[in-house]
Parts: sequence; structure tokens; C-alpha cells
Amino acid sequence: MPDKGPLQWWRNLVSVSRGVFWLLLLGLVFHLLWSPYRMEAARTKTLDRLQLERKSRVIAMIHREDTVSIFGVSVRRSISIEDSEAILRAIRLTPANQPIDLVLHTPGGAVLAAEQIARALLQHQGPVTVFVPHYAMSGGTLIALVADKIVMDPNAVLGPVDPQVGGMPAASILKAVTAKPRARVDDQTLILADIATKARTQVAAFLTEILLKHHPKAKASALALLLSEGRWTHDFPITVQAAQELGLPVSTDLPPLVYELMDLYPQGRTEKPSVLYVPFRPAPTNQERPTRGFREALPDRDWRWP
Repeated sequence: MPDKGPLQWWRNLVSVSRGVFWLLLLGLVFHLLWSPYRMEAARTKTLDRLQLERKSRVIAMIHREDTVSIFGVSVRRSISIEDSEAILRAIRLTPANQPIDLVLHTPGGAVLAAEQIARALLQHQGPVTVFVPHYAMSGGTLIALVADKIVMDPNAVLGPVDPQVGGMPAASILKAVTAKPRARVDDQTLILADIATKARTQVAAFLTEILLKHHPKAKASALALLLSEGRWTHDFPITVQAAQELGLPVSTDLPPLVYELMDLYPQGRTEKPSVLYVPFRPAPTNQERPTRGFREALPDRDWRWP
């Protein structure tokens, strides 16, 4: 009768391998399902700490490239109607005199949504502070202009609020129309030019309305025109110094908890990270510096041990 020992051993190994595979697969699925809830809990905890520290209602609108599904597809987010609905609800549930702090990190988005948020903040009776840890462009700047105080990182930026029509700057469409004889401009471009004219008028009027909260009428109108006329490209960075020169209430004392909150919104993952760094550790003093073998014979070298 042949020896079945090796065959039985192989069958046992296959059975154990299958069990380990299914356990690993189950663990992976659990990790994918649980990770978003764990991250959301960490964000909520940090927001709560910031609220207690500031004694205010803290609202965060942070748009990054989010990694979704197990295939790691990145989706770029921007200001949407869903965002305005959520922020309007949060403002409505905030007591009238309660301070509101809004953490903004956004490339902009839908003009209607941004204007709804700005108008709701404008009507709120309590003080409004906007925190900009990195950038708040386009519609984000429109929202920030309502604030009684804009607190930015020293290297953060705002941006112009010139309207875009069909993915093109309204000012550029109007310039293209005037650069040609009327007979050589097609109907579609003329329609875009008409929309661009209306969009610029509407945005400038709304900006003037919200800027009147902190500025006299003449200055509010001039600043609204400057930001909406298309003088710069749509991604032109308005730095802290430039914003202060424009008369905006900008400071740079950003609370450390805002940076902690941003760390909980990681950028969409890629195969290899674009930026790497390690925490800085100063070199040890002569008394603290260790000596190892041949290094004792080379006292003039500045050996820096990790």
C-alpha cells in the first residue's frame, strides 16, 4: 500500500492556505469599509476641539482630490449645490449671535452655490472668521470677502472672482469679439459675449453688495470691479500682502488645529508620492554626539547621527 503521508501533507497545506487567503481578503474588505468612518471620526474630534478652543461654530469646506473605490480613482471636488445646502443648514442651526469660523480650502466652483453661502454668512448677526490654510480661489474668495476677519497661512493665497463662461474667462470672450469686425464673428461667439457681459455685471453687483459690509460704497464698487473685471488670469494668486494692500481684513495667526484638520484630508493617493520629508532633528552637541569606532580618530568631522 503506497505511503499517503506526503499527499496528505500537501492537502493540509492547501487547506490552510485557502483559510489564510480568505482571512486576508476579509481583513482587506473590513479595512476598506472601516477606514472612512475612522477618518470621519478623527475629523469630527478635531472640529470639536477647534470649536471649544474658539468658542464658535466651526464649519469646514475642504476640497481635495479624493480617492474613491478600491481602484483608487481620484475625483477633484469643487463648490457645489450640495455644499451650499449643508453650510446653509449649519448656519441656520447656529444661534444668531454665535461666532462662525469657516475653514476654506477650495479651487472654487459653482457661482450660485458660492453666492448662497456668502449671502447666508452676510445675514448672520455674529462675527464671521474665514481660515485659509492653503488657498481659496474664485468662489472661495467670494465667500471669504464676507468675513469680518480672514486668517491665512503666510503663504496662502486668494484669487480673482472674474466669471467664467463655457470654461473661458468672460473678459477674454469680450476682448476676442472686439478684436474682429462684427461680420466675422459667428453667432455662437456673440451669444457667449452677451452672457459674458451679463455675468460680469452680476458678479460685480454681488461683490459690491457684500463688500459694503466693511467698506464705503466707492471703495466697495472699485474693489468689486478690480476682482471681477478679468484684469488677471483666473488662477492669479492674491497673496497675504496683496490682500492687505487691497484693504481686506487679513491676518496670519492661523490656529495650529486648522493644520491638524488639513492633515486629516489627505490628497488622493498615487503609486509614488511626489513630496517626501522627515521630521527635522537638530544635530547633537559635542557632549551628546556618540563616538563609534573609527570616528573617535576623526574629531574634526561633524558627524550627524540620525
